[in-house]
This record gives sequence, structure tokens and C-alpha cells, in this order.
Amino acid sequence: MKQYEVRDLSLAPAGHQKIEWVKKNMPLLNGLEEEFSKTRPFEGVKISLSIHLEAKTAYLALVLAAGGADIAVTGSNPLSTKDDVTAALAERGIKVYAYHGATPEEYERHIQMCLEHKPNIIIDDGGDLVTCVHVTRPELGEEVWGGCEETTTGVIRLKAMEREGALKFPMVAVNDADCKHLFDNRYGTGQSTMDALMRSTNLIIAAKTVVVIGYGWVSRGVAMRAAAMGANVIVTEIDPVKAIEAKMDGFQVMKMEQAAPLGDFFVTATGCCKTITVEHMLTMKDGAILSNAGHFDSEVDMAGLEKACVEKKEARENIMGYKLENGKWVNVIAEGRLVNIAAADGHPAEIMDLSFAVQALSAKYIMENHETLENKVIDVSGEMDDLIARRKLAAWGVEIDTLTEEQEIYLNSWQF
Repeated sequence: MKQYEVRDLSLAPAGHQKIEWVKKNMPLLNGLEEEFSKTRPFEGVKISLSIHLEAKTAYLALVLAAGGADIAVTGSNPLSTKDDVTAALAERGIKVYAYHGATPEEYERHIQMCLEHKPNIIIDDGGDLVTCVHVTRPELGEEVWGGCEETTTGVIRLKAMEREGALKFPMVAVNDADCKHLFDNRYGTGQSTMDALMRSTNLIIAAKTVVVIGYGWVSRGVAMRAAAMGANVIVTEIDPVKAIEAKMDGFQVMKMEQAAPLGDFFVTATGCCKTITVEHMLTMKDGAILSNAGHFDSEVDMAGLEKACVEKKEARENIMGYKLENGKWVNVIAEGRLVNIAAADGHPAEIMDLSFAVQALSAKYIMENHETLENKVIDVSGEMDDLIARRKLAAWGVEIDTLTEEQEIYLNSWQF
């Protein structure tokens, strides 16, 4: 088995620098690294990771390795992999198979190489490793104790597998933990998406109309940040309750066909496909800017756009312009892939500190309990969320109140 397949090992110094920077801003992982180094809970355990491969993910891999784990990593998106970081991981002895801009064939090869590791635990982002084990490498399923899923799209896949009785091992829905989705999805994606839009376009957000497709936790964060920067925000939804919430949060709510002619920026975040179609694009303003903050590049109908356009050209680095049959141009950032990390640096380190603490402790949970777990999607316990939240507050120097004995009795009694 090859130890690594990376673009250029000479880039490693820059990668080490990035990893050291995020490490200084991730106190939860610092604490877990210190704890794992002493207790070595993963001694002899093989873990394969497929997550957006950049500095924060690299530090998660190193924390697990400090706990004794034998680690193999690959990326979950060809445009989010940072070549300097993969080189740094290779220098630190981590098995790593990924490079930026990999072709579909290369990306698939890297997934397969990561699984040649024969993992006991899988840490996934979008479900590529898990799907591969179930579809093309079923013989590896006997080695897998279970795993953890990082994102909404992956959890949707896993729940579909569970409903059909196809899931071969237990998976923890890390995305659904309060210490993940309430902060990572909302504050992390909100900030990093706006960062991506601004650095990619060099255009102002204020006074623009930003159409946000969906109103889950990611979309809430994007809408909140866009509005704070002076944008007029429109939300489209299929869920009536979420539509009411968006309306009460102060945003316009309408159907996509009504919003399409009004938007300057479009941001999808649904976990579904074709939320922006060619039919929508034909009604948009000339020069409208499309982006995707969901996981897969199917939220914007890129395949349909490639067929429908009469001309395409690079409008700016990481922005492709497409001329439609009506003469108008639409611009797509980062090929319709996950914009906040394919066109920026992803979530802030402090946010991923929470998410990756959930990942690390969930992997430990799988290791300790896999013999008794059913092949189902497992929720993160309230106790784990509470532990992580308390550690984060302590790292910030924040103290909170505790119920008195009298208050405990009051809250747990029906007789007053």
C-alpha cells in the first residue's frame, strides 16, 4: 500500500504553518490531543477519513493519530483539497491520497486507496467512503465497526440506506449534534460563504439581492450574514414551517420562479438536486452569480447548463461564465461545488473545533460500543453535546449558572 499520493511534497512547509495556526485556535482539539496522547484509546485501530482536506481536518487526523490510530485520509471534494496541507500530512507520517483539482477518475482512485487501509472506523463527509464500501467494495464491510458522518447530505443518504435495510454498520449522525449543526452549519457556513462570494467576485454585497435556496441551518447562516452586510435577502423553501420562520426572521419568501429574475447572487443549500434549473437561469438578470453551499454540485443544474449554453468562458479566476440562448450570461463560482471551501478557506477554526470534537468523541464511542450497536443511524447523545459545550465555554473563560437543589426539585415535580 502506497504511503501517500500528493501533488508536491515541497509544499509541506506552508502546510505545517497552516496546521500550526489552526491548532492555536482549536482548544477543544488541543485538550483531546493531550488526553489521547496519554490514554491512547485508538491503539491499533484503523481509521479512514474523507473530509474536506485542509488544515483543520489535518489537525483532526493528527489528534486521532496521537491517540494511537492508524490513519488514512482523502478529500471529499477535489476543489477543497489544499496541496500544501496534504504534503505536510505526508511528512508527518499520515497516509494521504488527494490533490487539488483531481479528475473524477483520480478522485475515485484516491477513495479506493483510502479504503485499501481496511478501516475499522470511517469518518465521512457526504458519504463517499460509506457508499463505496456498500456498492463497490462490500468485502471491506466486515472490517468496519462503524463510522461518523459530518454533513447533512451524508446523513440523508445514510437514513435512506437505513430505511431500505441496506446499512451494514452503525453510523453516528455527527451533523445532527447540537454542537455541530447549530454552529458549524449556521455560523461557519454563513461566514465562509460570504467570504467566498466576496473574494471570488470582488463585488459588494450591500444593496444586492441575495436569493438563498432553502432555509435549513446553513441557509439561516447565509441569509443572516448577507442581511447583516446590507443585502436584500429572498428565501425560497418547500417546507411551510421553515418558510414561516424565514418570513418572521425578516426575509422575503417566494417561489424560485418568482425569485429568479430578482437575484444578483444565488446561494443553494438544500442537499437536493436541481434547485436552480436552466429554466430559472433563462429568467435571471444578465450577469447573475450562482453558487452552491450544499455538498454536491447537483444543486445548481450544471449538466443542464453545460448543454444549454451557447458559449462559455472564464469570467474571473474560479468563476465560469455561461452565455444562454437568450443572450444573457450567468456566472457560476467554483463549478457549482461547495463554494465556501472550493472558493475560500472553509469554516473558521473555532467553529471546526466544535465539529471535530464531536467527530473525535463519536469515533471513540463507535470503538467502545460497536459490538452492541445496531446497523442504524445513531444520534449524538445529549451528554456528549453537553460535555463539548462546557469544555468550549471553559476555554473561553465563560462560567454559567447551575440549578440549585430547590430548582431541580421544582423542575422535576408536578406538585407545587
